[in-house]
Order: sequence, then C-alpha cells, then structure tokens
Amino acid sequence: MSITYTRSLLLFVLLVEHLLPALGFNQGAGDGRIHCIEIERRALLEIKQDLVDDYGHLDSWGSEEGKRDCCEWRGIQCSNQTGHITVLDLHVAELGDRNKPLRGKINHSLLKLQHLRYLDFSGNDFQGTLLPNFNGSLSKLRYLNISNLRNLSSLQSLDLSDNQLDGIIPSAFQNMISLKNLNLSFNTIEGTIPNFFGNFCSLHTLDLAGNNLTGQLPAFLEHLSGCAENSLEILNLKMNQLHGSLPDITRFSSLKELFLCENHLNGSFPERFSQLSDLVVLEVDHNQLAGSLPDLTIFPSLKRLSLSHNRLNGTVTESLGGLSKLEVLYANHNSFHGLITEAHFQNLSQLQELFLNKNPLALKFNSDWSPPFQLDTVCLMSCNLGPYFPKWLQNQNNYTSLDISDAGISGPVPEWFWNLSPRVRFLNLSHNLLSGMVPDLSSKFVGSPGIDLNSNLFEGPLPLLPSNALSLSLSKNRFLGSISSICNSIGRKLNFLDLSDNLLSGVLDDDCFMNGQQLVVLNLADNNFSGKIPNSVGSLSELQTFSLRNNSFSGEITLSFRNCSRLRFLDLSHNRLSGKIPAWIGESQRDLIFFSLQSNAFHGSIPVQLCWLQNILLLDLSINNISGTIPRCLKNFTHMSRKQGDNNYNFYDYNFSASSGEDGGFQAKYADSALIGWKGRTYRYDKNLQLLRIINLAENKLSGKIPGEITSLQALVGFNLSRNDLSGRIPLEIGKLKQLQWLDLSRNRLSGVIPDGMAKLYFLSYMDLSYNNLSGRIPTSTQLQSFDASTFSGNSNICGPPVIQKCPGDERPQVGPTNDDRQDNEENDDDFRKWFLAGLASGFSVSFVGILGILVQRPPWRRAFF
Repeated sequence: MSITYTRSLLLFVLLVEHLLPALGFNQGAGDGRIHCIEIERRALLEIKQDLVDDYGHLDSWGSEEGKRDCCEWRGIQCSNQTGHITVLDLHVAELGDRNKPLRGKINHSLLKLQHLRYLDFSGNDFQGTLLPNFNGSLSKLRYLNISNLRNLSSLQSLDLSDNQLDGIIPSAFQNMISLKNLNLSFNTIEGTIPNFFGNFCSLHTLDLAGNNLTGQLPAFLEHLSGCAENSLEILNLKMNQLHGSLPDITRFSSLKELFLCENHLNGSFPERFSQLSDLVVLEVDHNQLAGSLPDLTIFPSLKRLSLSHNRLNGTVTESLGGLSKLEVLYANHNSFHGLITEAHFQNLSQLQELFLNKNPLALKFNSDWSPPFQLDTVCLMSCNLGPYFPKWLQNQNNYTSLDISDAGISGPVPEWFWNLSPRVRFLNLSHNLLSGMVPDLSSKFVGSPGIDLNSNLFEGPLPLLPSNALSLSLSKNRFLGSISSICNSIGRKLNFLDLSDNLLSGVLDDDCFMNGQQLVVLNLADNNFSGKIPNSVGSLSELQTFSLRNNSFSGEITLSFRNCSRLRFLDLSHNRLSGKIPAWIGESQRDLIFFSLQSNAFHGSIPVQLCWLQNILLLDLSINNISGTIPRCLKNFTHMSRKQGDNNYNFYDYNFSASSGEDGGFQAKYADSALIGWKGRTYRYDKNLQLLRIINLAENKLSGKIPGEITSLQALVGFNLSRNDLSGRIPLEIGKLKQLQWLDLSRNRLSGVIPDGMAKLYFLSYMDLSYNNLSGRIPTSTQLQSFDASTFSGNSNICGPPVIQKCPGDERPQVGPTNDDRQDNEENDDDFRKWFLAGLASGFSVSFVGILGILVQRPPWRRAFF
C-alpha cells in the first residue's frame, strides 16, 4: 500500500467523522448506539438556562461526563436512526407533580431542534410570555402543546394548555397549515380566532376552552369557514366570553363534539338545522339561551345533550324520543313546561342519566308503563310526578342516584320502593308529603351515601342508617323518641346531620358524637331533648354550624366546646342553660358570625373576651339574667362597621358533599336559619339572614350607660337594649348608625334629650323609647314624626309631635273664631255657596238666550260664528 493511498484513506475517514453528525449520523464509539447531536444538546442547555426549575425536574440535563447523552435526559426522545431529538415533553404530568411547574421563558434555541415532532410544555407557568417566532423552522412538528406559538408551518399537533399565556392568537399561526390538533386551553388568550384557521384543511381538534375569547358566536365560527368545516371533529370553546345565538352547526360536516358551555350565549337555537349531522356530543349548558328547542332528530348519533342552566322554555317535543343513541340528557334548570309522556322516551333504550330537575314539567305515565331504559342517575327535583308515588320506578333497579324531591308526591311510600337499587348511593325524597315509617336502611347503600328525607310526614322511631353515610337530613318530619341509633351509626365520614324540627326527645349519650370529626353541620333544633350538652361535642373539630335551639338542654356550656374552633354559627337559644357566659368563647371561636344564647338562664357579666369576635354579625344574649355594664369594646365588632359589599356571598350558606362514590358524587347546599326577634315580633330567617347586623341584649339586668363607642358600628341594622336598668343619656352620635332599621331602648332609666342626630336615621322603621326619663322636644324629621305616640309614652317630660304635649313656646294666643262663630260662618258659607251657584246658573241662562237671539236675527254674524 502506497503512502499516498494511506494518506487519502485517512483524510476520507476524518471527513466522514466530521460530516456524519451534520448528516444526522452520530454513531457512538464502539457501542453501536445512537447518541444525541451536539448542536441540539447545546440548544437544550441554552433552553434550560432560561427556565426556572425550582424542583429539579431538569437535573439530568447537564455538561458533566455522565450526562453528555441528551437522548437520556428527562423529557427527551431521539430518533433511533438519526439521533435527532424528535420529542420534547415537559408538561407537568410528565414532570410528576401539577403543583411543581417550570417557570421562566422559552429560549430561541428551541428553533434549533428542527427535527422535533412532539412538543409539550403544558401546565407550566411561563407568565404570559410568547414562544419565539418559529417562522416555519420546526417544519416536522406534528404535536404542540404550549401557548401563543408563532409560525409552525409543519406542525401537526400543538398543546400549550394551562400555561398562563395571554394576548391574542398571533398571525404567525397562519403557516401551521398541517396542524391536526391545537390545544390552547386554560390560558388567558383574548379576542377571537383569526379567519385563516379556516384554511387548516387537516384540523381535527381545536381546544380553546378556559380563555377570554369574546364576540358573537356566529361570527366566531365564521372564521372557521373553508376546508376546516369539513375536517373539524372536536371544537371546545367552553368557559369563554362568547355571546349571541347558536348558529346552524350542521355546516361542519365532520363535527362530532361541540362544547359551548359556560359562555354568555344569550340568543336561541336556530328554528331548524339544514342537514343531518353526525354530532355525538352537544354541550351548551350554563348560558342564557332562550326560546324553544328545534327538532333534534337532525342529530341521530347524539349521545350526550347538555342544555342545563339556561332560559329555554316551551314544551319538550316528542321528537326527543327519536334520539335512539342518547345516553345523557341534562335539561335541568330551565323553564320547560307541559307534559312528558311515554312517547318522549319510546326509543331511548340507551339512556343512562336523566336530569329534568328545576323545570315546571309534569311527568304522567300509564300505570303499567315499563321504561325501555335502566337509568344510572334520576334527577327530577321540582317536576310534578304526583300525586301518587311513581310506579314506573319499580322497573328501575340499577340507579346510583335518585332525586324526586319537591315532586308533589303524597301518601305512604310503597314497600317495593324500599328494596332500593343495590348500587344506590344518593337518595332524596325531601319536600313531599310522604308518610309512614322508614325501614332499616343500614345495609341499603354503597360508597359514602347521602340520604335526604326532610320536609315530609314520616313518623315513628328513627330508622337504622348506614354508618358510612356522608350526609343525613331527616328534619321537618314526625320522628320521635331517642337518637341513640343515630349516635351508634355516626361514622368518621359524616359531614352533615340535620334532625331538626321533629318530636325527638331524651338525654344525649355523652359519647354520642365521638366519631364525628368530619361533621360540618349539626342541627338538633326544635325537638324535646333534655339533659346536658354531651362532652363529645369537643370531638367535632370541623364543626361550623351547631344549633340546639328550642330544646330543654340544661347545665353549663361544656368546656370541651372550646375545641370547636371553626364554628361560624352557634345557636343555643330557648333552652334551660345556666352559668356564666364562658370567656373562652371569645378566645377560641374567633370565626363566629352568629351567636345566640337567647332565652336561657345565664348570669354574671358579659365577658370582655366576646369583643374578640371581630367577625360577628349577630349577637343575641337577650332574656337571661346577665348583669353589669355593656363593654365599651363592642366597637371591635369590625364586620358591623363595614357596609355590605355588592357581592352575593352568603355567610350562612354551605356547599357540601352529599354523597360520593367511584364515579363521583352529589353536591348539596345548606343555609342556616334562625328565629330573630325583630320589630316586636319573632320571625324565621334563612335566605335573608345575611342582611342582618344585630346586637340584642334585651331583658337582662344590665346597668350603667350605653357606651358611645357603639356608634362606630355603622352597619348595625338592629339594636335592642330594652327592659334593662340602663341610665344616662342616649349617645349623642347615634345618628352615625345610618343603616339602623330597628331601635328599642324602652323600659330603662335613660334621661336627657333625644339627640338631634336621630332625625337622620332615614331607614328607621321601628323604634321604641317608651318608659324612660327622657325630656325635651322630639327632633323634627319625616321619620320620627311618622311613629305612633306610644313610641315615646312613659316619658313625662317629652314634648312635640307626635305626642300631644306641646313644648314651651309652642302655645299661641287664639285669634281665630270661636266654635259658635265658626258654626255661623260655616252656615253663612253654605248659604253663600248656594246663592253663588244659583246666580251663576241664572246668569249663564240669560246670556246664552241673548246670544242665540242675536245670531238668529243677524245671519252674517251667525255664519261668521259657526
């Protein structure tokens, strides 16, 4: 072999070694394995440099000797043939924890990964920053999941969901003509979609859910006109700001799934659709769509139809029965009316979930009707199913949830019904007139069930109930006797127990609530319980509502109560409780907004620790034996110092899990209620309870002065200090209580004048200052003079309207006529009135005849006049 030949061979080897990486061949030395391309490895390191990796997701990316092969790095996949990076997958699920995202920005070096086919950055936090302008660089990309990308001409799949990206969709997207799947969901993208989207002839899925897209829906969909109309199969626009009517969606000939729920659609359905459609899913719930439904048999493949929470009205046509593949029907919370018969369900053999609740519909079926379906979920609340118990339910033996509450059903529940479905986990029969005894239900449910039988006529002892229940509501019935069976079945999952307004009685076992660590609401009000409050209430660490109102509980408030540190609503009124008001209530129950000890036998003074209840909205200590003075620190009730906000948040509402199971559960809502002494009468408040800001200390033995600091509570609506032994003056600055509607200071020993500022209490509709030692003139105002004189009775030195007694200086010497003179004048006035009217009639007659005579005698005048 010559030296020249050897030298040429060596140069060829060196040339091949130099060119192979550039050509995509990067054979590992001696191991037969493909390694990553050096230029792409450096690009990844530059990308990492601009990312904030708080949790070490990219620790495998590095320059160290053991980390040089980027094909082994987390989230990276390389081609087995070329070694080029084809997959960059850094979405949060791949990284392992949704709560540990990457942050920072995406470096322009991403453009160097020109063989990338799959790119997913979804679920991270790039703080609204745009991706670099690709300008077609990533021509082989087929899947992309990030947000606000630009110019990806060969991209087929892009997922940029959940990245906190904002702004509009950039025009650079117009080069992504090969795109099949685009996911920009759950960012903060604004505006509309560009009309070049209609040119994406391969577009299969477009997911823009959870953004701030705006505009009329018909115009929005018009931007998809073009070849995309024939390719698009899944369109998700839910949770945006779109409005307008629903256009003819059958123009999208390939469309299978359309999601428009939770927008602001305020129009209607089209009167008719133009052609048959293969649509399988249509969700337009939680909008403001109105009007009636068109013929839906144009969608013979429809499996899921969600129309709930709109303003749709009219009757439900029998064409619904033609949707033979329908599995889920959500039509609840609308205004559909009329009759539902067997014809509506004749071909719905696949139906599994039926939601017609909150519609004024009447479901009337023949007594021998056997439905063609086996429902999994039946929700017919507030539909009319009565007056008899619906017999067609005997055919349903596979349901997991059944709600026929407020359905106009009366009479005894048939025995066959209590053989419940073996899969049932939620049962709601409430607000009917059902009667009879409830059998043993302890083994009838699965999962963590919820049972609601409230507001019926059920009687007898409480039934045995499942120990794994999540919620139990048996209030407003005629159940009687002990609740020991309930105490024995309270499991560690129970979060809601309402037995109020029954005929239950007896002493509660001291360990009754030992297992109630998850209880949020415990309501035993309006029964006949007696004895002491069980010490086991101290186990209720999650308790927020506790009502024992209107029973016969006695003794002191148990010390274990202080463990209930999350209480918001505490009503112990109308019992026989005694002792001093515990100071620790102000120390440990800092979240209290409602606290009532009304009509008990508490004594001692008001502990200053109660002033620590800064969130309190209603404090009622009335009708006890409380003595001492009113603490000045009541001014610390800061929530009574603030005006109500414009939001509709209700402090007394609870959303809780009523049941749970493998396929989810039902949510329920509960609102606290209370008996409130208001304007001299007692009212039950529930929905409007949140409007009240009340301090009621009436009918005690309080003495001393009314603290002036009370006038800082400018949101106070009701203030009652009546029937005490208070003295001194009414605070001069009481006029600051601009929201005051009810003020009762009667039957005390108050003295001095009524402050002029009370004339400015424009909302005051009830006031009682009677039986004090008040003096002086009643301030003049439309409000104060509108009250009856009895409002001020028992104050001997008070004067001015509306009382009879005049104030000094109000008397004037009489200059008017006497009664006799007045009577003579009235008689003279009457004679004058008669004379004047007679003369007027006579004069009119004479004048009228004279004028007629002149017109008759002078034709020219007559013609001119007429």
